[in-house]
Amino acid sequence: MQAAIKTKYGLTAVLKEGHSGIFEVSIDDDVVYTNETTYRFPTDEEIFEKIDDAKKK
Repeated sequence: MQAAIKTKYGLTAVLKEGHSGIFEVSIDDDVVYTNETTYRFPTDEEIFEKIDDAKKK
């Protein structure tokens, strides 16, 4: 996913270690995806949609 974000947007995603196996994606400290509710890893397209939405704000 990090490579896909870099390729599409030229952004470098940063991994922050979490706890309890929770995977979250944050943009400017706002959580835009968490597997705490979906119980699965997101697709690249799901994250691209979240990035695009954040850029519109």
